[in-house]
Amino acid sequence: MEDMVNPHPANQDPFACWRGRRVFLTGHTGFKGGWLALWLAARGAVVRGFALDPPTQPNMFTAASIAGDLDDVRGDIRDYPRLESALRDFAPEVVVHLAAQPLVRHSYTDPLGTYAINVMGTAHVLEAVRKTSSVRAVVCITTDKCYQDQDWEWPYRETDPLGGYDPYASSKACAELVAAAFRSSYFASDRSGEHSVALATARAGNVVGGGDWSPDRLVPDLVRGFEGGEPVPIRNPKAIRPWQHVLDASRGYLLVAERLLENGQSYARSFNFGPPETEAWSVERIAARFAQRWGPGASWIPDPSANPHESRVLRVDSSRARIELGWKPRLNTEAALDWTLDWYRARRDGANMRQKTLAQIDAFEKLNCSG
Repeated sequence: MEDMVNPHPANQDPFACWRGRRVFLTGHTGFKGGWLALWLAARGAVVRGFALDPPTQPNMFTAASIAGDLDDVRGDIRDYPRLESALRDFAPEVVVHLAAQPLVRHSYTDPLGTYAINVMGTAHVLEAVRKTSSVRAVVCITTDKCYQDQDWEWPYRETDPLGGYDPYASSKACAELVAAAFRSSYFASDRSGEHSVALATARAGNVVGGGDWSPDRLVPDLVRGFEGGEPVPIRNPKAIRPWQHVLDASRGYLLVAERLLENGQSYARSFNFGPPETEAWSVERIAARFAQRWGPGASWIPDPSANPHESRVLRVDSSRARIELGWKPRLNTEAALDWTLDWYRARRDGANMRQKTLAQIDAFEKLNCSG
C-alpha cells in the first residue's frame, strides 16, 4: 500500500495547529520530554510540564535551557491530588504522558517503584483527564518492549499479545492495558455525549539523540566511556534493536495528537514507531559505528559480567503509522547516530546547546516535508 499523501500542502505550516494550543506534558525534565517540550514551545504551543527534578546530572532539561519555555511544575505522578490539581487548573486540550521509570535494569532493582510509576502513574494521569473537561486528545507513551517476547525474528505488530519478561516491560504492558480500559470504559465513541476525549498509545523504544545521560543505555554509556578514555563494556552485543532518533519518535507522538484532535476516535488506538526492518542494527554495530565516528581512543569490549535477561531480537512493524498517519523515519540509523554524535561533540566544545538543539529541530523539519 502506498504511503499516505502529505496532509499539509507545501504552502501550509505543518505546525500551525500547535500555535496557542495548551499541552500538558508529563516527564518534561527527562530526555525525550525535554526534546518534545522545546519543540512544542518553539512552534507556539503553551506547555505545562509536570515531572520530578531531572533524573541525571548533566541532563537535557538544563543543558538546553528549557525551563523558560514552559510552565515548569515539579511533582510526582504517584501523587494523585497534586497531579489532578496541576492538570485541571491548566485546562489543556492535549495531554502527552511521558513520565515513567524507563530503565530495564533498574526495574530489577526496584520492581515496586517501577510498577507504581508506570502502572498507577498512568492510571492517575487518565483519571485526572477524566476529571478535566477541556481535554480532547491524550497520547500515552509506552515502549516497543510491551510485547510478549516470542523470541522470533519478525517485527511485532500492534495486534500481537502484550507481555513482559522483566518488571519494566511488564509494567509497560500493564500501562497499555490501563489505557485500553480507560478508553473503553470512559472515552469510547459510544460515550461521546459524556466526554470529548480521544486516547491513543504510542510504542517506541531504543531512541537515541543528544541530551541523554541515563545509566545503562548504550549511547550514554558510550559517550561517558569515550570521554573518559576507557573501553566501554557492552552487554548483549549481538542483540538487535529498532534504533531511531528522538525527533523521529517525537514527530510520531505529535502526529498522533494532531489526528486525535482532527478526527477523534478514528485514531484512538495504539501505534508502533520504529525504523524499517533493515535499519534494526545490532548493539555491536551501533557501538562500532559510534566509536569509529568519535575518533581516536574510543573503544568498547563485551561485558563479561552476568546481566539480567533481555530480548535477543526486537523489531516493530510501523505499517499502521505509515499508512494511517503518513509517518516514516526521516533519519536512518547511521544519520541518527551522526546527529547524536554531533550534539555531544558540540556540548564538549562549549557550544550553546539550546541553539544547537533548536538548530537540529529546524534541520529535521526541513529534511523531507512530504514524508
